[in-house]
Amino acid sequence: MKKRVISFLAIATMTASMFAACGGADTATETTGTASDAAEGGSSEVATPAEDTGTVLNIQCWNEEFKSRVTDHYPGYEEVDATHGKIGDVDVVWNITPSDDNAYQNHLDEALLNQENASADDKVDIFLVEADYALKYVDQPYTMTMADLGISDSDLSDQYKYTQDIVTDSNGNLKGSSWQACSAGLIYNREAAKEVLGTDDPTEVQAAVADWDKYNETAAKVADAGYTMCSVNDTYRVYSNNVSGKWVQDGKVVVDKNIDKWVDDSMALVESKAEDTDDLWGDDWGKGKLPEGKVFCYFGPAWFFNFSLDADKEGTIANKGGWGFCEGPQSYYWGGTWICAATGTDNPNLVKDIILTMTTDKTVLKDIAQKDSDCVNSKSVLAELAADDSGNLDILGGQNPYEQLAAGAEGIDLSNLSAYDQGCNEEFQNAMKNYFEGNATKDEALDMFKKAIVEKYPDVTAE
Repeated sequence: MKKRVISFLAIATMTASMFAACGGADTATETTGTASDAAEGGSSEVATPAEDTGTVLNIQCWNEEFKSRVTDHYPGYEEVDATHGKIGDVDVVWNITPSDDNAYQNHLDEALLNQENASADDKVDIFLVEADYALKYVDQPYTMTMADLGISDSDLSDQYKYTQDIVTDSNGNLKGSSWQACSAGLIYNREAAKEVLGTDDPTEVQAAVADWDKYNETAAKVADAGYTMCSVNDTYRVYSNNVSGKWVQDGKVVVDKNIDKWVDDSMALVESKAEDTDDLWGDDWGKGKLPEGKVFCYFGPAWFFNFSLDADKEGTIANKGGWGFCEGPQSYYWGGTWICAATGTDNPNLVKDIILTMTTDKTVLKDIAQKDSDCVNSKSVLAELAADDSGNLDILGGQNPYEQLAAGAEGIDLSNLSAYDQGCNEEFQNAMKNYFEGNATKDEALDMFKKAIVEKYPDVTAE
């Protein structure tokens, strides 16, 4: 079957037309004053979902993470095989499409576009989104509001505000919920810190990287000791999360001064051999997981501990509990997964219960934090974890990182988030790699970026 690749603009236009033509899609709810009834600024009133009629719950996602969370932590879930499960009498079908080459979004776009005409067994019930492209989906009618699903503001009051901002539409309606608060920091090699700084104490290491000037000073010491600080691509998100304006302003692409600072800081560190240009997740980038890799640090959130450092492999730094964690030069976040309800689901009550259980049940969230080393989206649970040894992590040599992670989550500002972020961030890094590796001047790399971004987003200009 030939795969159709549907652009964001095409999907938005076609979906809006489809829903307008049918007078608003069937939301499978009996509304009693919903968020959609009060589009001006959103609403705290909630609907009462209709009875569930579906015998199949279809979940669209890009990897095994959410499946593993549900399998391990959702009461009553029974695993059948790698892509199927049972919740009571309902068959759960995991539709997993990897994100490579935008495949997941293309697949999800087509499924949502066909939702109105899909058979009961094929309807999308739940789909997942990441922060980089969440706005593409939350500002469209194929995503239900939490209020229409019967979830109130008070149900979600213990969550961090930034996690809700990411999935709030232009009318102020909340359209998703996450079990994660992905505040991030600097994950450092304890043995390297002892050698270079004379200590591996998180407070002392933080003092050595407390801002970019101190970070650059420490990077010089790290290079003198025969280590590499990290890759320039590790630091990018820290800078890009702390910009003063959106990527696109009045239809024009604008390179923020903090993004430009990343370029200049990174080039200086590359030239002094304190940082390299390895691509994230590549073999060269991953050499720092081993002591002989001579890498001082990585930048990442709590999910990085389990998913990225090979803690289960003999000989890795993580396997020996050899990493430490501190806040780093600036507060930032990386990633996170949001659960969204598809308009037209025939299992609205089950969807509601999954969202509430997985993102608000404190017992479940604490279990996720302790078993999966995750930073969960609950202020009170993180406070509990930070208060005693229940938050200590073996991968960090017994360190408890939850006070720092919670503080980081409070400091995140998403006022400059936009629907262009994923494409602009990817293309900017791709273009600047040519500059860092001596294949282009800075101005030539900027021209490469501008050309690429106008091709990706024909509605913007780049001067």
